[in-house]
Amino acid sequence: MKIRSLVALTVLAAAPVIAQLASPNAAGVAIGHIHINATDMDAQQRFWTEVGGTIVTREKIVMAQFPGIYVLLRKQDNSGGTVGSVVNHFGFFVKDFDGSVAKWKAAGLKFETANNPGQGFLTGPDNVRVEIYENKTIATAIQMHHIHLFVPDPLAAQKWYMQNFGATAGKRLQFDTANVPGTEITFTKSDTPQAPTKGRSVDHIGFEVQNIDVFVAKLQAAGIKTDAAIRNSANASGLRIVYITDPWGTEIEITEGLRTPPPSTSSR
Repeated sequence: MKIRSLVALTVLAAAPVIAQLASPNAAGVAIGHIHINATDMDAQQRFWTEVGGTIVTREKIVMAQFPGIYVLLRKQDNSGGTVGSVVNHFGFFVKDFDGSVAKWKAAGLKFETANNPGQGFLTGPDNVRVEIYENKTIATAIQMHHIHLFVPDPLAAQKWYMQNFGATAGKRLQFDTANVPGTEITFTKSDTPQAPTKGRSVDHIGFEVQNIDVFVAKLQAAGIKTDAAIRNSANASGLRIVYITDPWGTEIEITEGLRTPPPSTSSR
């Protein structure tokens, strides 16, 4: 796999040069991050660089920055890849599908072409499955698109994310979706029980909120339990966090302060 210099990406549908999270919805929510348990940090950083991200650090946090989302990397063993977990995969749009695929194959990345033109899958370290769609209308080379959950009742899952995260209902092809700024949460009906995400290569997903105290109080009033009290992150100053788990086993980190631009950028 080739190692190349990182190039800062442009913002999702906003001013160039700065990559940032999407503006929140009326509930004060936007997608924030996807968290990967990495057995080999160097391999994960090389992979996400080749995919098109920029590796940035914020104190103890290492993450790949993309328009619309951060992919956080933590050195930790995991119990398996994304397939077989509730979060089966997540996906990006690319502006130039053929050019991107050619670049990835030249870099030694594992790519599987799908049946539809302009669609395929990357498989990264720790068996993280990443779907790719071509969208020539996006303003950047690559952009966050969706997080795909396999659940027994897609409509129930859609309703849960609508009620608790202010998502809007949608439909893509045969899939029911719940849309929040920065991503589409996609649901596939699975009659086979899927493993909870905690401990897998994609350990959890994260939503950034405007006022974590008010937001979490509403969740608790709706009967949703948090893992503990809201707290300051031990890994980055100015970041407050708490965790919940959806009814199907997706661990969710709720953050306030992640959208603050990271102070340093790494080159590899």
